[in-house]
Amino acid sequence: TAQSLKSKNCLLQKLEAVETLGSTSVICTDKTGTLTENKMSVAHLWYGRQIHDATRADNGDISTAARRPKSKGWEALARVMGLCSRAVFRENQDHIAVKDRLCNGDASEMALLKYFESEYGNTEAFRNQYPKIYEDPFNAFKQYQLSIHEQAVDRGGHILMIKGAPEKIIDKCSTFINANEEEVQIDGGFIASFNETHTRLANKGERVFGFAHKFLDPVEYPEGCVFDHTDRLLNNLCFVGMVSLLDPPRATVPTAVARCRRAGIKVIMMTGDHPITAKAIGRAVGIISPG
Repeated sequence: TAQSLKSKNCLLQKLEAVETLGSTSVICTDKTGTLTENKMSVAHLWYGRQIHDATRADNGDISTAARRPKSKGWEALARVMGLCSRAVFRENQDHIAVKDRLCNGDASEMALLKYFESEYGNTEAFRNQYPKIYEDPFNAFKQYQLSIHEQAVDRGGHILMIKGAPEKIIDKCSTFINANEEEVQIDGGFIASFNETHTRLANKGERVFGFAHKFLDPVEYPEGCVFDHTDRLLNNLCFVGMVSLLDPPRATVPTAVARCRRAGIKVIMMTGDHPITAKAIGRAVGIISPG
């Protein structure tokens, strides 16, 4: 009764709300922003068949001397990271630390944008060198995002950029950039390394993206070319690497989940993440029991 609840310092406006909760046997909850903090940050990079730690011990801003060493593999990955994106910084924030700047975009793209800015310093100026002339936004069915850019620098012509679920991206690729900065054919050894790394990062609870590019033939696709059907372009791409993002679980979630389970309530996590990533988060918050 309301009086008995009052004696336990629980004040209710509608008793029906407690009755509904008392009859609940299953709770379905979103993951991102509910079970986790919705504070994405870049955790690891994979290019040249090597994993690189991307975490920052400071405030997210780094000096020019401390930035990642230049290499063909890193520059190719960073270019797709910076260009194949819809996230942008809001205006008049140059005086604010990168990690604290406000952005427009989804959580994953904002994390990638902030990391790119910390490495290259001026995302807007970089993007101006590669004007975007076509975009296919991410959707859950295709599981990738695609953009095509003019090259105001380098060799001219157009370059196609794509990012998305690693298993979807790798299927469209025939080459990769190795540790010697050479573009070579994908072989069984590379696929094994790719699968092992993808699984390893996902088991940490990290959301993993694959990245690839393709330089388009300037004769077949001259300046001013209109792109309307891009499916025929999605073959023989060059896989340039993977980036993993970490969104930590909220500190209070394991306790809340444990209380639900003691009350006989089953908690189900709903997410579009890769199953391995979802399982890792589920274990971290107590939705999946050890063993």
